[in-house]
Amino acid sequence: MPDTEQGEIRRRGRNETEEERADRMWQELIQEVRVAQMGVQILFGFLLTVVFTPKYDDLSHTDQMIYIVTVVLGACATGALIGPVSLHRLVSGRRVKPQAVRWASRLTLLGLVLLLATTCASLLLILRVASDDSFVPYLVAGVVLWYLLWWFGLPMWARHRYTTR
Repeated sequence: MPDTEQGEIRRRGRNETEEERADRMWQELIQEVRVAQMGVQILFGFLLTVVFTPKYDDLSHTDQMIYIVTVVLGACATGALIGPVSLHRLVSGRRVKPQAVRWASRLTLLGLVLLLATTCASLLLILRVASDDSFVPYLVAGVVLWYLLWWFGLPMWARHRYTTR
């Protein structure tokens, strides 16, 4: 509920009410989700076709297990990143947009973590099949650190550095 002072709504930050802020944050979130959804859907679509290629039967048991885990991670990432749309549709008009924005934001963050796991597992599988796998775990670990730095490290640093208390 917005703070009130003698019957007036006190605005803060961008001079917007809680509802206006929720509307703005929802629009920003949906734009972010569109970018992530595109990536996860392309990757997941590609992964779904691999099992139907002749090369799949030649994979070692370990590589087939990595593939299965990767597909499941991709399915979970897709679900988490599409979740905000379903959430919005089911609670639309119920006057719970601020709460819906918080839940959609959490789903999006979960989707990004699952997309990171899917991408790295895909990279692990591809590099194991395509090359001598003695250096592959180190290369994948480097890529994981790269993603963690730019997807989470920099935003958390900026949040800590530039957020007023």
